[in-house]
Amino acid sequence: MEIDKLQQQCLEKGIKYGIASYVDVHGASKGKFVPVKHFKQMFGGSELFTGAALDGVPQDIADNEVAAMPDMASMQQCQWNPELAWFASDLYLDGQPFEACSRNILKRQLEKAAAMGFTMNLGIETEFFVLRKNAEGSIVPVSDRDTLGKPCYDVPSMMDNIAIIDELVQALTDMGWGVYSFDHEDANGQFEIDFNFSDALTMADRLIYFRLLANEIARKHGAFASFMPKPFADRTGSGAHYNMSLASKDTGENLFAVKPDDDRYDCGVSELAYQFIGGVLRHAKAISAVVAPTVNSYKRLVRQGSMSGSTWAPVFCCYGNNNRTNMLRIPSAGARVECRAPDIACNPYLGTALMLAAGLEGIEQGIDPGLPHRENMYHYSDQEIADAGIECLPKNLSEATDAIAEDSLAQTVLGPEMHKAFVDFKRSEWDSYHNTISDWEMQRYLRLFG
Repeated sequence: MEIDKLQQQCLEKGIKYGIASYVDVHGASKGKFVPVKHFKQMFGGSELFTGAALDGVPQDIADNEVAAMPDMASMQQCQWNPELAWFASDLYLDGQPFEACSRNILKRQLEKAAAMGFTMNLGIETEFFVLRKNAEGSIVPVSDRDTLGKPCYDVPSMMDNIAIIDELVQALTDMGWGVYSFDHEDANGQFEIDFNFSDALTMADRLIYFRLLANEIARKHGAFASFMPKPFADRTGSGAHYNMSLASKDTGENLFAVKPDDDRYDCGVSELAYQFIGGVLRHAKAISAVVAPTVNSYKRLVRQGSMSGSTWAPVFCCYGNNNRTNMLRIPSAGARVECRAPDIACNPYLGTALMLAAGLEGIEQGIDPGLPHRENMYHYSDQEIADAGIECLPKNLSEATDAIAEDSLAQTVLGPEMHKAFVDFKRSEWDSYHNTISDWEMQRYLRLFG
């Protein structure tokens, strides 16, 4: 009866097709389009997919197909085409949850958290570029005025893009996401839209839908939305900062909020939060592989390189209070932990799953994260960082892949099949990049020796 009611509601809204959508290892949307009159079959797992045809869905071509099982609560009527409805879906194999499905991986960690008495709240800050191709074929910002050396918060540049950004913000607002601010960011053509946090699974679903929505709206205006972490070498990259807290499963109380005599390091969070931080820092290098998952990601995670003088990205495995040079930052309002390493290209299911698992390990083992760093970490030399016992995040995808390959927690969280598929795919991706002759190499070496 519930599906009958949903079908009727969809028909009344003018919806013709539902999208049984899931993600591959990249977090890219995949799926099939199903007529509303066939929703009973769709919700019964009728839509089958050959995993071997997708990146990082570990199946052999001889294996049975995986089935997409849509989550009815996740439905969004697509603003760019109201005849479509999008559903986040879990993958099943032979009637059981498919172990290597990204969404199932996150749900397993949320179940573990629930068994410990916790729910996870998550907010993700969405940074992205809105770009177009000019008459010469170059990729440029939409606005011809968007040329400032320090364009952050620039009002004229935002006004030139307001038709695209306003349509996107209104769509998010209409869905009840609670947009509370948006701005032009630190790179030309770069924007950030911030909306309310939610439970972790809902927020991961929202990021997947957000990327679809932003690009489809931009395309209507002759532009495109880019979620490449760092498309321009001399500008900042696009992060997707994770703002995390644990709440009581029973009462909903924020357990990262400070209680009297419970703030060991005077940063505005509880003892439970410090333990969570300790776990994340222990596995920071492995986490980096899933929250900064591309070759290009590590061109964002550097100390300098933008015309504004800083990349605003973390490179050290450390934490502090309201200090943006740490991997983990505790904002001045307290009661949550912000991880600044993720970028907008991440698969949010995998990133959140491993982050949560590491934090739960920190709680289980009572890990002390050590003293916070309140200073500008960019000012320290490599030797000073080493002397302080602080490790650096991986410098490239190869290092990050080695870290997650060797991390036993990552193996447990992802499961053996997804862990192997992820590591194999990322090593192949790095090899392909490493074996490519770049323009930089041609310009530097082609005539250097003769």
